[in-house]
Amino acid sequence: MGLSGCLDSLFLREHRTYEDRIRACAAAGLEAVEFWQWRDKDLDTIERALDDAGIALTLFSTEPRSPIVDPATHGEFLAGVRDSAAVAKRLKAFGLCVLVDDRGLGAAPREPRAIRRATQHAAIVAALKRAAPIAADAGIVLLVEPLNSVLDHKGYFLDHTPEGLDIIEEVDHPAVRLLCDMYHSKMMGEDFAEILAGRGRLVGHVHVADVPGRHEPGSGTVDWAAGMAALAAEGYRGRVGLEFWPTGGTVEALKRTRETLSVGRNSA
Repeated sequence: MGLSGCLDSLFLREHRTYEDRIRACAAAGLEAVEFWQWRDKDLDTIERALDDAGIALTLFSTEPRSPIVDPATHGEFLAGVRDSAAVAKRLKAFGLCVLVDDRGLGAAPREPRAIRRATQHAAIVAALKRAAPIAADAGIVLLVEPLNSVLDHKGYFLDHTPEGLDIIEEVDHPAVRLLCDMYHSKMMGEDFAEILAGRGRLVGHVHVADVPGRHEPGSGTVDWAAGMAALAAEGYRGRVGLEFWPTGGTVEALKRTRETLSVGRNSA
């Protein structure tokens, strides 16, 4: 398992620009990087920095963040997937993060129409089934991410990992997988090994951060040995995304992370 550094949380104290953070992640021995949004980026600069640093891009989010719990937004969502997939292909990204709802994300959310939860679940599946061929044609994977609703994203629809896995099974397409965030899962009180058992094949990417505080692994209460063992038992061989805020300097946090996870020991 290689490590992928989130440019929206790592090296914030040390470097102002994304391109400098890309170079810093490469210098720190990370295999890849990722970021949240792309429409506010200078893509020429990002592409050049990735090439110069010799580092891969794991993912960024599909935009706009359409609440696909509501079928009325599916046209907008699919247009956004097409645009985002073209950028992902250009930057040689592995995939696109899909957030199924915009409630709890901090930017003037649009409330979906009053529809039952089961109907909203079905709407997510329908949208992803339509989006899957777009991703497949671009050679990328759509990564659907559950988020915790107890602290960081109150009101967010897809807040439990098991339902996320159910959605991936229902979509039943290799270009749609789960982004399994161990921080959000722990915040929702889930037992990681239990919820993943027998369904690890549905996971396309993993995020890590400790609880409480969302800092580097080893700073909190998560049993990382058990968590990484669960991933290994399920045959997960993808990257581990480092979406945490360091308690101190980023280089020191990365060292602590490697020691805690026993992953990605190729530090520079």
